[in-house]
Amino acid sequence: MIVTVNDDSFTNWKHREETAEAMIPIIGKLHRERDVNVLLHSRSLVNKSVVSILKTHRFARQIAGAELSVTETMPFLRALAALDLGPSQIDLGMLAATYKSDERGLSVEEFTAEAVAGAIGTGSVEPGAGRDVVLYGFGRIGRLVARLLIEKAGSGNGLRLRAVVVRGGGEADLVKRASLLRRDSIHGPFQGTITVDEANSTIVANGNAIKVIYANDPSEIDYTAYGIRDAILIDNTGKWRDREGLSEHLRPGIDKVVLTAPGKGDVPNIVHGVNHDTIKPDERILSCASCTTNAIVPPLKAMADEYGVLRGHVETVHSFTNDQNLLDNYHKADRRGRSAPLNMVITETGAASAVAKALPDLKAPITGSSIRVPVPDVSIAILSLRLGRETSREDVLEYLRDVSLTSPLKRQIDFTDSPDAVSSDFIGSRHASIVDAGATKVDGDNAILYLWYDNEFGYSCQVIRVVQHVSGVEYPTFPAPVPAV
Repeated sequence: MIVTVNDDSFTNWKHREETAEAMIPIIGKLHRERDVNVLLHSRSLVNKSVVSILKTHRFARQIAGAELSVTETMPFLRALAALDLGPSQIDLGMLAATYKSDERGLSVEEFTAEAVAGAIGTGSVEPGAGRDVVLYGFGRIGRLVARLLIEKAGSGNGLRLRAVVVRGGGEADLVKRASLLRRDSIHGPFQGTITVDEANSTIVANGNAIKVIYANDPSEIDYTAYGIRDAILIDNTGKWRDREGLSEHLRPGIDKVVLTAPGKGDVPNIVHGVNHDTIKPDERILSCASCTTNAIVPPLKAMADEYGVLRGHVETVHSFTNDQNLLDNYHKADRRGRSAPLNMVITETGAASAVAKALPDLKAPITGSSIRVPVPDVSIAILSLRLGRETSREDVLEYLRDVSLTSPLKRQIDFTDSPDAVSSDFIGSRHASIVDAGATKVDGDNAILYLWYDNEFGYSCQVIRVVQHVSGVEYPTFPAPVPAV
C-alpha cells in the first residue's frame, strides 16, 4: 500500500517554522535593548528555539480551546517592535485573544498601541540602574536561582547576580561549583557559556561576572569590598529562619534578605501573586515560604474567592530531597533516615500552617501531611476542600482554566487536561502549581484538586518574582490581567 504525504500539512509546518524563526531576532532585540519580556500565555518566548516557540503556541489549545498559530501572533510582535516601548512584559497570547473579541474594527497596529499604552513613551516604567543580588549558598535552589538571574539579565538594567557565598571546599572548588552550574541531571545543561577565572575567584556566565566569596559566617564578609552596594541577599541555606538569625546577613552592602524556606516568628512568608503586595517598603527580611506553600496557596485563594472554603486538607506526594539519606543512616527527624530512593517516607509538612500567614483572611482550618517518594523532582499536592456552596466539576474546571489564562494568578497557576500527564512532564515548569483537570473531583460542596509542581524550578521562579518585586524591577504586564469570572 502506498502512503501519500499530506503536502499541504508539511508546507504549512514549514511556513510556521519560517515565521517562528523570524520572531526570534525581534523578541531578542526587544529584550536586550528595551527590557521587554515577550510572553505567550505567561510563558516567556525570550531565548527560545523555533520548535519551542511553536510548541508554546500549540499549548494554547490546552487553556484557550484552540491552537494559536504564529501567523496570528506575528503581526502583533511586528506592531510592538515599531513602538517606543519601555521595560515591561507583553503577552502576545492575550493580545491575540482580546483582539479577536474586540468589535471596533481597529487595525492590529492601532489595537496593540492602545493595549500596551502604559508601556509606551512617557507612560512607561523608567529603567533603573539595576539591583545587585548575592546568593548565600549554592545548592539545588541556589544554582537554579542563579540560572534564572543570568537568564533575566536582559539589558543589564534589572537584577544583577554579583556574588555567591559558599564555604571553602578544597582543591578545584571553583571548577566543581561551575561544573554543577553548567550541568544538571534533572534540569539539563545551562543555556549559554560558563568560564572560570580561578585567579580572581570568579565564574563568568553569559558575560555575567559572579564573584565566589568563601566564608563560614556572614560576619566575616564586607560586601562593599567587592563593589557590591544596596544588594538583595538570597539565603538558600535554610540555616537561619528567624529575624534574629537572618539579620546577621545585614552587613555593609546588603539592604534586604530573602529566605528560600519558611520563615519563623514575625518573618513575613510571601507567596508571589497572593500577598506580595503586603510587603512593607521598609521590610528588610522576608521569606518566600516553601515550595508546597507556593503550590497550594494560589489555587486555594482562587477557590476561596469563587466558592468559599470552609475547611481543607492537603496531602503532598513529594520528591525526595538532599535532606534525606541515600541509604539508611542516622537522621534527627523520624523516618527521614531511611533510604530516600528505595522507600515512600511519611513525614510532615508545614505548608498547611503556613497558609495562615499568606492568606490571613481565610478562616478555614487547613491540615496537611506529606509522603516523600523516590523521584528526584516534581511533586503533587492533593487539595481536598469543603466549599461554601455546591458546584459541579465542569464549573470548577472552567473557572480554573480561566484563572490560568486571564487572571492575576496566571503566572502562578497553570492548567493541563492531558490524559497521560505524569510527574516528569512538569520538570522545568515556571508556575507555582499546575491543575490536573483529568484528576479533579467535585461532588456537591466537596472538591479535590490535584496540583503538580516542580518543587525546584517552579519554586525558584516564585523566589525570583518576589526579589523582582522588592527590588522595583517587577515590570508591569500588558494587556493587564483581568479577574476570572
